[in-house]
Amino acid sequence: MLIKYIIMGKGDIKTRRGKITRGTYGKTRPKPKKKHKASKTA
Repeated sequence: MLIKYIIMGKGDIKTRRGKITRGTYGKTRPKPKKKHKASKTA
């Protein structure tokens, strides 16, 4: 019997840990929101 994919852990691309390991983002691991710099008003 062969296991087609890893159910949980670093190798599972659907879990948060798997996404952190691969460096990808998605529903489980959303991208962090960028902070806006205060622009200079001269």
